[in-house]
Amino acid sequence: MTDLERFLALMEYNEVDRVPNHELGVWQQTPVRWASEGMPEGKLRFDWFSKEPFLGLDRREYTPVNFEMIPPFESKVLEKTDRYEIVQHPTGMVTRALIEGTVGSMRTCMDQYLSWAVKDIKDFRKLKKRFVAALDERYPAGWKEKLLPGWRNRDYVLVLGRNCGPDGFYWRAREWMGTENVSYAWYDQPDLMHEMMEFYAEFTMACAKPILDETTVEYFNLNEDFAMKTGPLLGPDTFRTFIFPHLKRLVEFFKSHGTRYVTLDSDGNPEPLIPLLMDAGIDCIWPLERASDMDPMRIRRKFGKSLRLSGGVDKRELAKDKAAIEAHLRSLIPIVEDGGFIPTVDHTVPPDVPWDNFLYYMELKRKLLAGKL
Repeated sequence: MTDLERFLALMEYNEVDRVPNHELGVWQQTPVRWASEGMPEGKLRFDWFSKEPFLGLDRREYTPVNFEMIPPFESKVLEKTDRYEIVQHPTGMVTRALIEGTVGSMRTCMDQYLSWAVKDIKDFRKLKKRFVAALDERYPAGWKEKLLPGWRNRDYVLVLGRNCGPDGFYWRAREWMGTENVSYAWYDQPDLMHEMMEFYAEFTMACAKPILDETTVEYFNLNEDFAMKTGPLLGPDTFRTFIFPHLKRLVEFFKSHGTRYVTLDSDGNPEPLIPLLMDAGIDCIWPLERASDMDPMRIRRKFGKSLRLSGGVDKRELAKDKAAIEAHLRSLIPIVEDGGFIPTVDHTVPPDVPWDNFLYYMELKRKLLAGKL
């Protein structure tokens, strides 16, 4: 089977030669450790959302659409000491962050958030001027000539927008206002939040339409991250009032333009929102964070086969030993055999996972995917 045939068969609970082999990626600190433990130099691309031949990951391609601010805020360091730096980010937020342990753009602890671009509806209406959809620079130069022929004649999965590109409704609101401010704004500034949610649906559809007018895609993913360990950061009533109608309209738009599935990514435990997500037309959720009790078999029993699942491999088990890794993967055999499930690490691989452990995990996972574990 091709990577495309395999993915579509899995999503429809049809027979497959093996389950698709997908992974999310790694912390930027992780390759630093692995390089000291024998990882072959130059063998890994670390673009795991697309392909990784060394690990046997299946191919996916992402249509490069820029859903961000144009122009962004200036990214600049406002203050720096030997311990921390205060930075203005392209989104307009300002954070204080520890320097120790930073690799690339990834830190080993959360930043302290100091200020945000939006405080009220006047700020948001000013910010909207940076989100004009009809701009040529949102798409690669010459994409119709260079990329479209391959998209139309593909044997791999095509996804609209790169991961963390077309972010979701809650994600954007938090990015513009901050978690605490958003939590109050549902109640204190409902007009702002209604306008924000409606605008973002329109903007996302307008950015996606030029691609969907030319080709179909297998799926579109919304990154939300609207849950913590014990539950979501907004309740079902709030979700139903502010986000649900626009999410439903967005899903209907994508499916009416030939998109097979719409998926949603949230860390933590979004379980109380899953019935509403399904009512809105969401087909799959991931990454099923095990530290938040998102056990894929339990979720399958509760919500049935109309909800596909991805993720569910506990990153904490990979940091233990080979016996723990094997036992954990064997526990996934029933849900793999049930279908509609793609096992991956339940987020990016942290640096406490040794290189040998990760290789062993991938070796056993390939057996699991082929029904041979």
